[in-house]
Amino acid sequence: MKIGEIDLGKQPLFLAPMEDVTDASFRFVCKEFGADMMYTEFVSSDGLIRDAKKSLDKLRTYDYETPIGIQIYGNIPEAMVDAARMAENAAELVGGHGADLVDINFGCPVNKIARRGAGSGMMREPDKMVRITKMVVDAVRLPVTVKTRLGWDEDSKIIVELAERLQDAGIKALTVHGRTRSQMYKGDADWTLIGKVKENPRMHIPVIGNGDIDSPEKAKECFDRYGVDGIMIGRATYGHPWIFREIRHYLDTGELLPPMGVDERVALAKRHLAKSIEVKGEKVGVLEMRRHLSAYFKGLPDFKETRLKLVTLTDPSELYDTLDYVASRWGSDIVTDDTAS
Repeated sequence: MKIGEIDLGKQPLFLAPMEDVTDASFRFVCKEFGADMMYTEFVSSDGLIRDAKKSLDKLRTYDYETPIGIQIYGNIPEAMVDAARMAENAAELVGGHGADLVDINFGCPVNKIARRGAGSGMMREPDKMVRITKMVVDAVRLPVTVKTRLGWDEDSKIIVELAERLQDAGIKALTVHGRTRSQMYKGDADWTLIGKVKENPRMHIPVIGNGDIDSPEKAKECFDRYGVDGIMIGRATYGHPWIFREIRHYLDTGELLPPMGVDERVALAKRHLAKSIEVKGEKVGVLEMRRHLSAYFKGLPDFKETRLKLVTLTDPSELYDTLDYVASRWGSDIVTDDTAS
């Protein structure tokens, strides 16, 4: 599969952008476990053109992440064009690796985004969505991709026709989340419509499916049944970034890897913590690791007191000591993926 000139090989696995989760340190460990393509947390076009520090900080990527896409969102065409150009020039603006492609978020369902017409709110204005996409494609030299949903609600699943229009606007790949905006993340993702997008004879760009991929078996089923070019994994990576390794092994061999043991999880947590501190500094790096540290050990028995330490300690050395304690206390345990992810 190729996005423009970016060759991702056969059946690539994508890390979905998730706000407050897929920062540079989490992307580091996902890449370590075999994510083929990753994206930044989504970046507000309004924030970028106002030079908001939080938005600008999200533009910074690293060589170990390549290929990496910078994802932008918004509903003002001119702001989206400016933001796309800033994403294209991220290396000059904030340093680091920069972007290999620009991705447009037309899929975020949260109220503060969608209700003001951005993210999946754009599903109610497909003409405007296509116009913004064309303007962004024309404004940058990098490949442009889009992530979106099936439609606004059950009565407006417009994705098959919309996919053609977005392709005609010049995008190089399309990711479809198999829910409407009204569903948020409830119910089951409808992969049949994703499959219809892929089987449309007019479609010639790669189609990436997203939604409810939480196991190697489900990933293989979606590749086989719906014919998608790639699969994007979101919530199932949280506390379980090694899912990329598990899926790749299963696709290659047909065999399931054994669950990751506590010792391995401790070693991973230490690497992740160290990278978070390296990227964001000690105070912020520790603070933003708390959600991950507890998620890595979900399902361990009699873990409440230790979990409390992991989410309240602020001194890195004390956190490392606590992780060493986890290894010594539970190191021989095996936590099944059903309880730990």
